[in-house]
Amino acid sequence: MTGYGKAEYVFSDHKTIVELRALNSKQLDLTLKVAPLFRDKENDIRTMLSTPLERGKVDVVIYTQPLTDSGQTVVVNGINWEAVECYRQEYAQRYGNVPDEVMAAIMRYPDVLKNATAEIALSDEEWVLLQQAINEALKAFIAFRVQEGEALERMFVEKLDGITQLLEQVEPYEKGRVDNIKQHLIKNLDKLAEDTKQQIDRNRLEAELIYYLEKLDITEEKVRLTNHIAYFRETLNAYKVAENRTNSGVGKKLGFIAQEMGREINTLGSKSNQSEMQIIVVKMKDILEQIKEQVLNVL
Repeated sequence: MTGYGKAEYVFSDHKTIVELRALNSKQLDLTLKVAPLFRDKENDIRTMLSTPLERGKVDVVIYTQPLTDSGQTVVVNGINWEAVECYRQEYAQRYGNVPDEVMAAIMRYPDVLKNATAEIALSDEEWVLLQQAINEALKAFIAFRVQEGEALERMFVEKLDGITQLLEQVEPYEKGRVDNIKQHLIKNLDKLAEDTKQQIDRNRLEAELIYYLEKLDITEEKVRLTNHIAYFRETLNAYKVAENRTNSGVGKKLGFIAQEMGREINTLGSKSNQSEMQIIVVKMKDILEQIKEQVLNVL
């Protein structure tokens, strides 16, 4: 759910810049930092952005820069140093040292630059321009997310293919595993019978072996894991071709599927009594963890 979008416009004697930045978050955490000129429109701006953004920790910054008669941005000498210090201290308390690039960004924050536009009421004409700029920035922001989503999809397909290939590698070990376990148990029991001079009930032994070996059978886990992988792919493809992806919640759905995949892989591991199979299971878990981490970036 990372994203970035930017737009700007020129009106009268100033230029206005709109920037949207997003990081991963389970819910929508929308933070607005707007120039004083636009303070009265904060609720309207929040309403415009809440639905299309859906999820993520999103910072929206709207600031102005005064222009000269030639249209060039001017450096304003009037600086609200009290506001600068407030922003600097807040950053330092959270993250420690304040790098130069952060200070440069702070110098563009609301209330920092004392320019004439801060004392002028927002006109209806400029409000229309601001809405257009917000929509333009939002469009670029969503395009960025789509590009990130395509990269995520390729990653998911690659990782799912990896788990499928590992699951296929289990089969050769599975075929001889039951016979090996059976022969090992019979050998130990025969030795025990020889040491204790007691006869073993072969019928009872066969019944107990069948019960024990059924507990080690992994056929159901393999089938369920294969089905979960197929459902993960199906969900990805369904979302990809959907005409309206707004409020899809596909990220949460993929997260639930990944959890179910994890349960089957864990059961495979608990039933694997061969080192080769356990190594394969560990590799599956590693790939699945990578999927779970990236699922959080899906809306």
